[in-house]
Amino acid sequence: MNLLLAGSLLATFHAAAPAEVKLAHLKPVSFTEVKIADKFWAPRQETNRKVSIPHVIDELYETPRMENLIRAGKREKGGFKGLIFDDSDVYKVLESAAYALAEKPDPKLEKRVDEMIAILAKAQMADGYLNSWYQLMAPDKRFTNLADNHELYCAGHLFEAAVAHFKATGKKSLLNVATKYADLLVRTFGNGPGQRMGYGGHPESELALFKLADATGNKAYFNLAKFFIDNRGSRFFADEKHIPKDKFDGVYWLDDVPVREHREIKGHAVRAAYLFSGIADLANATDDPALVKALDRVWKNTVYKRVFVTGGIGPSASNEGFTTDYDLPTFSAYQESCASLAMVFWNHRMGLLHGDGKYWDEVERSLYNSALAGINLKGDKFFYVNPLGSYGGHHRQSWFSCACCPPNITRTLASLGGYAYAKSDDALYVNLFIAGEVETQIGKEKAKVQVETNYPWDGKLVLRPSPGTYQIHVRIPNWVRPAMALHEDPNAPGYATFVGPWKQGSRVEVNFGMPVKRVLANPGAKEIAGRAVIQRGPLIYALEQVDNKDKVLDMVLPLDAVLTPKFEGSLLGGVTVLNGKAILAPEVDWRNQLYAQAPSQEVPVTAIPYYTWDNREPGPMAVWLPYAPPSPPPGGLERLASVKLSYLSDISRPNAIKDGKEIAGSNKHPGDLCHFWPHKGTDEYVEYTWAKPQTIKGTKLYWFDDTGFGECRPPAKWEIQYLVGSTWKPVSTNDVYSVSLDKWIEIDFPTLKTTGLRLVMKLQPNWSVGIHEWQVIEGEDED
Repeated sequence: MNLLLAGSLLATFHAAAPAEVKLAHLKPVSFTEVKIADKFWAPRQETNRKVSIPHVIDELYETPRMENLIRAGKREKGGFKGLIFDDSDVYKVLESAAYALAEKPDPKLEKRVDEMIAILAKAQMADGYLNSWYQLMAPDKRFTNLADNHELYCAGHLFEAAVAHFKATGKKSLLNVATKYADLLVRTFGNGPGQRMGYGGHPESELALFKLADATGNKAYFNLAKFFIDNRGSRFFADEKHIPKDKFDGVYWLDDVPVREHREIKGHAVRAAYLFSGIADLANATDDPALVKALDRVWKNTVYKRVFVTGGIGPSASNEGFTTDYDLPTFSAYQESCASLAMVFWNHRMGLLHGDGKYWDEVERSLYNSALAGINLKGDKFFYVNPLGSYGGHHRQSWFSCACCPPNITRTLASLGGYAYAKSDDALYVNLFIAGEVETQIGKEKAKVQVETNYPWDGKLVLRPSPGTYQIHVRIPNWVRPAMALHEDPNAPGYATFVGPWKQGSRVEVNFGMPVKRVLANPGAKEIAGRAVIQRGPLIYALEQVDNKDKVLDMVLPLDAVLTPKFEGSLLGGVTVLNGKAILAPEVDWRNQLYAQAPSQEVPVTAIPYYTWDNREPGPMAVWLPYAPPSPPPGGLERLASVKLSYLSDISRPNAIKDGKEIAGSNKHPGDLCHFWPHKGTDEYVEYTWAKPQTIKGTKLYWFDDTGFGECRPPAKWEIQYLVGSTWKPVSTNDVYSVSLDKWIEIDFPTLKTTGLRLVMKLQPNWSVGIHEWQVIEGEDED
């Protein structure tokens, strides 16, 4: 990193002795105080405003979401359509639109927003209650299932939307709806007369109430959020579900232990990060040392043991959340888009609390990689699940029945400026490097700083501060540390500090450089052992088949491979690609040879930023690349077979059934898994086919069972069939088609020749099926 200070006044690098460690209590810089005008984010915000936000508004009307609220406004009963928490999508879309209106006036968009707010105001009950499902379906059951029915979650998103709309437009139309509902919650929940216990199964209302309290000055909203946080972990949901508290596993809802006792990230990923976002708000306001310690413990566990290299969290589809330390799969990575955004929200708040640049390192990692991958370049399709590898079948969709992710993405893109800076009483913190301008009050001074940069393609940053005496702290990204440790301010960890006084023409120039790096994983992450990731600046890179002539899933990229950056202005909206040479290492057919030459064929390779994948011709993709030819896993003829499933979901991995991984037990999730979820009670099959007839004398398989955390069990019955011409026939065997767990089930039969083998199953009525491994035993050819 070079620090070049030029202009009529030179800035001074500040490196004082470290002060006593204490909380920073930084203040956020509002999105209304930031203008974004760079080549990377400005076009995305424009696409968000012109394409994405109108698209998600249209979806609210094309699906039953607005219809439900309109009918609630007419005081109709029954006939709710959709999911119980669909109101939250309406609120997130309104929040998105509010931020967009602050960015640029748009009369057409403002009119649509006003119409939607009018619908909400009409739907709201006289006492302030607003939830279309309960109003239509169960008006006498309000607040009776806080664990699962998302009332407080929906309320929270209403509160966030209202604050954004008020700040963006100055109008109180939505704020009035929000405060009327919040006042009802204040009257309902608490320890006072006529109040009751409770908190939301999906955290969100906590952080939203803090926002609402700040916007209105109403301390009651703050106290309610504190009440929710302080009581969480009392296992209140066990009472709701009529389960003895000592028999209740509240991990999924983070209701297992009081918040001050948490030691690790757990449960549902989005719920966890939303909860800790609210806890960070409370800790920042109260200096509660137990909360701060819990936050720090959980953050370290998350970032050091459970976050994907792209900044997302949550490896498991079965609970949309966490399993164990270092469970970081690739092709089966769940990494929900909302969870990546939740990492942005949480780390932003942790940065405000501690004033340490490492938290905005995580904001940056999530924003530029997993979060940005959640939307296509045209702005009209979205990922819910974000794997780190694909066989070519995973694609974005225009909408989802559970549509939490699309409006979460649009609101974050529209509010991006609010994450770029922070401030203290005497300093501006530059946390994200975005060209444009920030103008905010710092102490008694009005500070205005112009920012010039071509980030993330170039590491050069030029700051032009207005006259004043305020300091400027510039984050030193973790991808250039620790080499730049000498430039770090011990009083502002993770930052280089520049002090004025600034005069007209003052200028600060910082150049981080952007070498291409290879990133390795902790050895505990067995799924990605022997593999490395390509990183340049904040961006994680991927190989996508459309850019490469040879099969990307057969490529090996040595750690010393030279990768040359080249900016391609007409590709994918303008990106820096990385070009080099890889080694092609296709799987070896070991059946008739004892030795084989090591792969040595060099082939050209091109890598693109991960966030851009699946914007062109479909095909395989890989992020974690082997840096040496992998040892062949154990197995038989299945290794040479093509796999076909009767039903294939986005999160099933057919080839995992023959990957030869060591199995720890039926109940141990392998990361990548071949399964039929969410199908239950159906007839299904897995099919192996070969280009040429194979000689086979048996098979063996190992069932997966996720009792306690999922919905896969062995089938009701099953059998093995083989292909004769175009007909599938059962093999002849005396062995039992067992459904035993934690063991290999072997099926022997007279040697036969075939080009196809099928595992045919009847699923149990309420359960799906998963299979760890299915191996094929080779027979002897007759001379």
